[in-house]
Amino acid sequence: MSSPAEAILLRLKTHGPATHAELAAHLGVSRQAVRLQTERLAARGLVATGTVRSGVGRPGARWSLTAEGHAQFPDTHAQLTVELIEAVREEFGVPGLERLIQRREAATAAAYGDALANAEGLEARLERLAEIRTREGYMARWDATGDGAFVLSENHCPICAAAAACQGFCRAELQLFQTLLAPARVERIDHVLQGARRCAYLVTPP
Repeated sequence: MSSPAEAILLRLKTHGPATHAELAAHLGVSRQAVRLQTERLAARGLVATGTVRSGVGRPGARWSLTAEGHAQFPDTHAQLTVELIEAVREEFGVPGLERLIQRREAATAAAYGDALANAEGLEARLERLAEIRTREGYMARWDATGDGAFVLSENHCPICAAAAACQGFCRAELQLFQTLLAPARVERIDHVLQGARRCAYLVTPP
C-alpha cells in the first residue's frame, strides 16, 4: 500500500486502534492530514472511532477498522475454499476432512521444520517463523513482552473463511506452533474467530 489512506488502513490492521497523533507520528505527517484521511475513510465505512480516557482531560478518539475495512485485506480464494471444504465433508464425512487437515498439517510442519532447522534460539525461530507466515499473507510479527515471554501475532488471516467453515485449521495451526517452538509453551491468547482483531500466541520459554 502506498497512498496515505492505504497506509492508515495498513497501520490499523497491523497495530490495532490508534489516535490521530499516533497515526501522524507513524506516517510523518500532520494531525490535520491524518484527520482528513480518517474522515474520508469513515465516509466509506472503512474505519470507525471510539473514545478512551488516558489520564485527566477529555477522552481521546481512537480509530479502528470496521468489518469493511478488514475486508480490504482479502481472504484468499474464500468462496472456492469453503465450497471445497463442504464438498469434502459431504463426500468423505468429518473423518475424511480431518485426515485432509492432518495431511496438510504434516506437510506444513515438515516444510517449516526445514526452514527453521538452522535457527538457533527461540528468538531466531520466532523471527524465521514470522517471516514465513508473512510471506504466506498472515502479516506476522513477534514482540517481547518484557517478562521473558514473547507474543507471535498474525494481523491478517488469508484463510479466514476456511477456518470459519472448519475450525480444524485453527487447531492445526496451534499444534504446529507448539511443535516448532518446543520446548517453549505456546498458547493462543487472541482469536479472530472469537471476535479479536488478530490471532496471537503467547510463547513462554521453558
